[in-house]
Amino acid sequence: MAKQLEDYMQWPEIEALMYAECGRPETVLGPKQVDKSHVLITAFEPEADSIVVSGEDLKKEYKMTKMDETGYFAVLIQAKKIPSYHFVLKQGKKKIEKTDAYAVDSLFDGVDMTQFSNGIHDTVYEKLGAHPMTIEGVKGTYFAVWAPEAKAVSVVGDFNDWQAARNPMRYLEAAGIYELFVPGVSAGDLYKYEIWGADGKRVMKADPYGNYAERRPATASIVWDLNKYHWKDEKWLTERKKWNAKKEPMLVYEVALGAFKKPADAEKEFYNYRELAPMICDYCAEMGYTHVELMPIMEHPYDASWGYQVTGYYAPTSRYGTPDDFMYFVDYLHQHGLGVILDWVPAHFPKDEHGLARFDGTCLYEHLDKRQGEHPHWGTLIYNYGRPEVINFLTANALFWLERFHIDGLRMDAVASMLYLDYGKEDGEWVANVYGGNENLEAIAFLQNLNKKIHERKDGSFSIAEESTAWPQVTGPVKEGGLDFDLKWNMGWMNDYLEYIRTDPLFRKGRHGMLTFSMIYQYSEDFMLVLSHDEVVHMKGSMFTKMPGSISDKFATLRLTYGYMAAHPGKKLIFMGQEFGQEREFSEKRELDWNLLDAVDGEMSDNERLRQYVSVLNSFYLAHPAMYELDARPAGFEWISTLDADHSVIAFLRKSKDETLLVVCNFTPVSYEAFRIGVPFAGKYKEIFNSDASEYGGTGFVNPRVKQSKRKHWDGRVNSIECRLAPLSIQIFSCTKVPSNAGRKKKER
Repeated sequence: MAKQLEDYMQWPEIEALMYAECGRPETVLGPKQVDKSHVLITAFEPEADSIVVSGEDLKKEYKMTKMDETGYFAVLIQAKKIPSYHFVLKQGKKKIEKTDAYAVDSLFDGVDMTQFSNGIHDTVYEKLGAHPMTIEGVKGTYFAVWAPEAKAVSVVGDFNDWQAARNPMRYLEAAGIYELFVPGVSAGDLYKYEIWGADGKRVMKADPYGNYAERRPATASIVWDLNKYHWKDEKWLTERKKWNAKKEPMLVYEVALGAFKKPADAEKEFYNYRELAPMICDYCAEMGYTHVELMPIMEHPYDASWGYQVTGYYAPTSRYGTPDDFMYFVDYLHQHGLGVILDWVPAHFPKDEHGLARFDGTCLYEHLDKRQGEHPHWGTLIYNYGRPEVINFLTANALFWLERFHIDGLRMDAVASMLYLDYGKEDGEWVANVYGGNENLEAIAFLQNLNKKIHERKDGSFSIAEESTAWPQVTGPVKEGGLDFDLKWNMGWMNDYLEYIRTDPLFRKGRHGMLTFSMIYQYSEDFMLVLSHDEVVHMKGSMFTKMPGSISDKFATLRLTYGYMAAHPGKKLIFMGQEFGQEREFSEKRELDWNLLDAVDGEMSDNERLRQYVSVLNSFYLAHPAMYELDARPAGFEWISTLDADHSVIAFLRKSKDETLLVVCNFTPVSYEAFRIGVPFAGKYKEIFNSDASEYGGTGFVNPRVKQSKRKHWDGRVNSIECRLAPLSIQIFSCTKVPSNAGRKKKER
């Protein structure tokens, strides 16, 4: 028998096993039908003294022969087909029953491999990665990783003492995938892939499709089962199907989870997702926000990147808990009426050795040519959007968060850097497309296809683009050449407005056009107005410190700013802390300055008054359809006064089907007892909102009485009113039309 076994030994490959250099372990491990009546079974178990093959399909037990001192065992058994069996290992006095990992069939079928290779496997995350499961009664974990140019790949972890020779992975050549079912591995076990790359180097890589990871600075992936959490947000998901991001009111509160609040216990670095859920939910509910947008929570190694340099795209960061904990966070917010938007980063990735960079010893996810594959300003790598498997990785990832974590919307970061091949680059630092242009045609196709898939879900989920240029049709339909995002951040409005409002009021009249310019292009896209984290970092100052003048002027200007933002067409987003006048810039190292809300000498602080003002403003916005119903249509907005630069005053109408509101903004600290404003029709005008009200910390310069219009031409209108115009304020009037024959009837009586 020994002689017969020798005939089947492939000694070069067997020797490669002990050095973890066997790229095709299935050729020398597991069962093989060698002729019509015999099956060869082999195993590599360096710590075993002896191994017996046993199983219900076998008439007897077969003792395996130890073929060499490294621990390679083999046996020929009489069988016309490969039987079901297991190993019984003897190690000293211990006996261990073990399933042969190489006897388990591949979980990738031809359809899976074809779809993945063509970039269209939308649920590939169910196959690639680490998946605890039971196969033929055996509990274990199935591992699969894409590494087509690797010479060999092993899965290593605590379960095999991090020895690459113990679990070399089988290779599926048709898709470039290495896979292996490892019995006994369960949720909570650490693992990595040891990759012998095409460049001859050995690297330990985290799982690109892994669902959980060690807390930084450790970098191992952790096996996790995403199927155990029981969701309770069915009502939210059902209602969301009726929701349209372009039409509904939207007040978004942008949050950095690790810096919203910090534990008082110095030994506890962060709150858990489950602890943060009620904190954030209760606060946002009180404030009237409709959605929370989270700065990236995908796993990342560097705190100061704020999550924008991702290494674990399929894993919520372990800084705040487990994947189940994050599911609870989303579930809790949904049950309490709050939507959840995730910042998502498909534009670039970091060079960390355990991440995606040179994953299999080649530029697998990135471009080989540095002119195409690197962001010189950010020091990060650019995805190769022309490679189907890379597109599949990103597309499936976006859908993964929507499907598995019930996320409502994705805000895609740095879209402009994806669209332009020369973004942030000088001449000679980039490669033109096939037509000689600077448009990244492959990235464009990727974004169009992804947004199409999101909309095909028909479940109310949506996408938002952070696109900082004038690229046309970002929110336009694909059939018209658009990218098909639901919303686009209005960076133009933000930059112009902040430049204007930082100017001393004495000189604002010279920049008056900055206030009105945004309406020239308002209807070119479906916009979201943003005052995001980007504007309160890197020495830019907080929103409070941007405002000129005295302390009272700063608060008044903030009230005006937030009111004007609410009245301007477009959805709204504000970064945490700015709603109450946070004075310091954002830092991931500390929590918000909540102490600013504390009473001072028994009196309400200015910051608390501002917070309450924003809460009232949000409620006002949600209560008045004219503030949002026709955001994307010219019929929802009408200028009354655009040219009064001398007074730095603008006036306009916001309209819905059933409501018209007159909005007047004064951007100087000068008040007027009788300021005339043109009005759209003869009628009554009642002030229903004034940012200068005393309860908000203002001077109380309000209009307590209803204004009756007079037939006096003003601002190009036949009718006008005189109102008290408060300093640094926004005032909103309801408009009630008086029937044209009302005066005639009065005379007849």
